[in-house]
Amino acid sequence: MRATVITESGGPDVLSWREVPDPVPSTGEVLVEVAATAVNRADVSQRQGNYPPPPGAPEYPGLECAGRIAALGPGTEDSGWRVGDEVCALLSGGGYAELVAVPVGQLLRVPAGLDAVEAAALPEVACTVWSTVFMVGRLRPGETLLVHGGGSGIGTFAIQLARARGARVLTTAGSAAKLERCLELGADVGIDYRQEDFAKRVREETGGAGADVILDIMGGSYLDRNLRSLNVGGRLTVIGLMGGRSAELDLGRMLVKRLSVHATTLRSRPVEEKAAIVAEVAEHVWPLVENGSVRPIVDRRMPLPQAAEAHRVMESSAHIGKIVLTR
Repeated sequence: MRATVITESGGPDVLSWREVPDPVPSTGEVLVEVAATAVNRADVSQRQGNYPPPPGAPEYPGLECAGRIAALGPGTEDSGWRVGDEVCALLSGGGYAELVAVPVGQLLRVPAGLDAVEAAALPEVACTVWSTVFMVGRLRPGETLLVHGGGSGIGTFAIQLARARGARVLTTAGSAAKLERCLELGADVGIDYRQEDFAKRVREETGGAGADVILDIMGGSYLDRNLRSLNVGGRLTVIGLMGGRSAELDLGRMLVKRLSVHATTLRSRPVEEKAAIVAEVAEHVWPLVENGSVRPIVDRRMPLPQAAEAHRVMESSAHIGKIVLTR
């Protein structure tokens, strides 16, 4: 098969479309013929040498895909999946390729009404948002969610899902165009983080109370302002470190307001934990996708051999939603 190989750590030009050995599914895995995959910030970090794949994962980038099952591996005969089934999948790596081996617990059916390109833009964001905002953050109807980076793939999905489940949504973004799109997707308030103090604006928009849950991609540089933006009993979920790895944590503020901070990743979790998340996504999120309440936002489609250019677009932050690579 062919796959996008990271020849060395560096810029987008280190990505090369090459012939590589076909993957062989292990026990509990199926082989998926990839029709499309999506670009995530984690792929860029891996290319730069900052986010190596977990042990046993494919070395090629790509944390999600859509396609069809090409072969069943050992122990999957009674899984309910069959050769030829149209699927999308959460991956630990390997999506930038023609074939990828996937644990059966990380497979999802392609939602009704979506094509493979749209479906490829779903697994990573759906599993990330559900596991952080709802499983860890425990966002409930009537509460307020603050989403940082609302124009991203994660952000556009989080806005829609939280709104569909009855929450009020505030979001930050870095341009008027992105904020306008976020409002179209269901955000109640858009905050330009380049022009405003988001912590002050959040307090103003919530009558001084603050958000109940925050979904944060920035990390260190936002930590203090995030804590100041939380309501009593608020939950901060950190899934990215674009603003640095460390910052001083005000335990006094946390004690007084009974705050909690959760830092979590999805890629390195055990197969069993990922399967549990995927099962919840199938139960709670897929029906909302199929009835149109939540949709994947695809900014552009590009051929898989053009992964380097796709990474340049990702790093420019010129996109809104997901960049999808197609066969």
